[in-house]
Amino acid sequence: MALSSSTLTFYTNPMSRGQIARWALHEAGADYDQKIVQYGEEIKSADYLAINPMGKVPAIVHNGKTVTECAAICAYLADAFLGAGLAPTPDEQADYYRWLFFAAGPVEQAVMDRNLGLSPTTEQERSAGYGSYDRAMDVLDQMLQSNQYVCGDRFTMADVYVGSQVDWGLQFQTFPERDSFTAYAERLREREKYKESKAIDAALMPES
Repeated sequence: MALSSSTLTFYTNPMSRGQIARWALHEAGADYDQKIVQYGEEIKSADYLAINPMGKVPAIVHNGKTVTECAAICAYLADAFLGAGLAPTPDEQADYYRWLFFAAGPVEQAVMDRNLGLSPTTEQERSAGYGSYDRAMDVLDQMLQSNQYVCGDRFTMADVYVGSQVDWGLQFQTFPERDSFTAYAERLREREKYKESKAIDAALMPES
């Protein structure tokens, strides 16, 4: 995709969750200006903190409005670029929002806690939003055993976010190897816009 002057500015770093937002931008067919934010002093600078006070990427600024958090960016882009057909139909809304936020909440937290070596006790599971890592994985697994995509047989923007969680989880071995996860990730990796966006970030990666 040619990056041309537009009303949308995308702040990212290729070695970040910005890969999710870039994929969403390409699926939405959005023209955007790209700004690579370097880790270190730049991401903590006053200029960038004015965009995202958390000092995190990605962020987008569209028509003067800022959106942060990958799940929110995905949902916003689906609505802002309705012509791409990635927003849910009325019949799909329940599944779309349920699994989008399940991935952004319980799944994300379960994976992060596991990476940090944290595991709630049986008593603590009642207070933890994700219950346990195994429970969160089992619930997502059950859904994907019955559905090609989050909303059934049709790809929507929810699949960009949920799919990225699964794709990265398998790649970095933070997800268990299960048939439903592997098949889902393989379907998504064949998408033209997935390949297109990943190629851009791969080219931006610093050489090791």
